Amino acid sequence: MHTLADMGRTDGPPDAIGHGMLSGAVTLFVTDAVGDDEPLEMHGAALALLGTADGPTLTTWFDALAAGGTVLDALQERPWNATDGQVRDRYGVRWLIGFEHAAA
Repeated sequence: MHTLADMGRTDGPPDAIGHGMLSGAVTLFVTDAVGDDEPLEMHGAALALLGTADGPTLTTWFDALAAGGTVLDALQERPWNATDGQVRDRYGVRWLIGFEHAAA
């Protein structure tokens, strides 16, 4: 994450995110609305990261998103040979994260 202050920008609060990135098997980019930008509001939407990376990576992402947020459904093994869970991050975004287990 890089704040506006990190980027030498003065068009918004210094601690606003000017550029953020979560990368690995997928890459997500984020930014705060600043200046004349209209803030985006996500109501009833969720982002799903199902099978986008290996189990340890997705577990790390789940834990990072849960930091300062709320675990809605703990990351856990399911009867269909998969692990998944849901979390609402500190910004109010809901995430479904999961991965399949290797066949025995």
